[in-house]
Amino acid sequence: MDQTEQTTNPQDYTKMTRVQKLAVLLVMLGPESAAQILKNFDEHEVEVIAAEMSKFGLISQDLQRAILNEFFEVAVQASTSVRGGIDYTRAVLEKSLGVFKAADLLQKIIPARTTVHSMHQVSEMDARQIFNLIKNEQPQTIALVLSYLPPEKASQVLTMFRADTRVQIVERLATLGPAPIDVVDKVVQVLTQKVGSKAPTAMSQTGGVKTAADILNGMDKNLTKSLLITIEERNPELGQAIRQKMFTFQDLIYLDSASLQKILREVDMRDLAIALKSASEQLKSKLLSCISKRAAETVNEEMSFLGPVKIKDVEAAQNRIIEAVRNLESEGEIDLSEARENMRYAAMA
Repeated sequence: MDQTEQTTNPQDYTKMTRVQKLAVLLVMLGPESAAQILKNFDEHEVEVIAAEMSKFGLISQDLQRAILNEFFEVAVQASTSVRGGIDYTRAVLEKSLGVFKAADLLQKIIPARTTVHSMHQVSEMDARQIFNLIKNEQPQTIALVLSYLPPEKASQVLTMFRADTRVQIVERLATLGPAPIDVVDKVVQVLTQKVGSKAPTAMSQTGGVKTAADILNGMDKNLTKSLLITIEERNPELGQAIRQKMFTFQDLIYLDSASLQKILREVDMRDLAIALKSASEQLKSKLLSCISKRAAETVNEEMSFLGPVKIKDVEAAQNRIIEAVRNLESEGEIDLSEARENMRYAAMA
């Protein structure tokens, strides 16, 4: 590791200042949450914090855990303050880490089990089992459950519903807002009784346009297209909002080279070779131009050795690459806003 890398990626937690720790936390929380927090500082403080944030590239898992552990301690001690407490901590962590990772970390700090832990039990079930569990529920209830599932599994479950029901579920999912705890508890109690578990208490809720888009991204492309058309006919603004949040493998063509290089550093080259089997020549050329010449040659050789590849395997590889895109976006490493704007203009052309 050269001297520059040591300077721009300080990972020694024991030697970090409070400002550096705050900078790491803001990077982990993502642009939207970080911007809200920075509004509470004066101009000079923002400059200092921003300077530290710019020095961090990829943040190690060990450093993330150390920062979160310290943050947890501060948050729990300040649980009686207006903006502190467990609910605030849970909301921040869910936004930065996702529902289940946040729940796992909270379990280490707060002994009491949470209802999200019980929902985690549901998420580990087979897609067909989940469908059978919720198929007779109201669309709003189904949307709530799907919002807690990984996008890929939620897509599988959603596909099992009738076309008219799917549209209603996606609409509810995209407009899902915070639900009263007692209402959510009742849903969880019904589900846990069906699977033969004792229902715990307390839970937070997730959902919204981004969750709906992630689930649609994982579905069959023709089915997704049909769903979006129907939703846009029923609610043009909602349909457009979902479409803008969606991002497919082909949409990588709209990203700049710097962002693509960051993404491809996170991608297994065999996955790239498989994913490119059905890609356009334009996209293939652009992606291979963002890796070294030797790596590009390796990918081309791998593609020639692969022979015919099943469509489901190609789509699985493409989905793994898109998952890397989502992870980097949530970590603030890449910004898809410009790409989505280009996608919007292309769709209008």
